[in-house]
Amino acid sequence: MTDTPGLPEGYEISTDPDRVDAARVHRWLSTDAYWALGRSREKQDRAIAGSLNFGVYASPSGEQVAYARVVTDRATFAWLCDVYVDPAVRGKAIGTALVGAVREHLRPYGLRRIMLATHDAHGVYERLGFTALERPDQWMVLAYSP
Repeated sequence: MTDTPGLPEGYEISTDPDRVDAARVHRWLSTDAYWALGRSREKQDRAIAGSLNFGVYASPSGEQVAYARVVTDRATFAWLCDVYVDPAVRGKAIGTALVGAVREHLRPYGLRRIMLATHDAHGVYERLGFTALERPDQWMVLAYSP
C-alpha cells in the first residue's frame, strides 16, 4: 500500500500475509495486549491464517512495527481486531495511519459496518470516524471461558 495518509516517512503498510512476522505478533499480543494475554501461538497462527492482515514495516529493514487484522466476509461486515503498535514507535501516529489504511482498504467492499472493541483507545478510533454503538441494547455476545 503506497502513499498512506498520515504514515510517517520510512514506513510502509502491507496486506501481504507472507510478510507478517507471526512470532513477533504473537509475542506482542500474548505478553502485552490486555485482550490477548496468554494467547497460544497455535491460536494466534490460526487467527492470522483466517484473517485479512495488515502490517506496518520500517524501511529499508523490513522490520514489522505494527499489526492489525480484520475478520470479514468482504460483503456486509468486518471486525477490526488485534491492533498493536510496538512500544518503540508509539507516538508517531503509526496506529492512526494503520487503522485509516484498514478503513480505506475495506471501503470498496461496501460493508454495512466495521466493528471493533477497545478499552482505552476510543479517541484514536473516533478521529477515524468510529462511534460508540448507537443501540448497544440490540447487541449480544456469546462468550466462552478461555
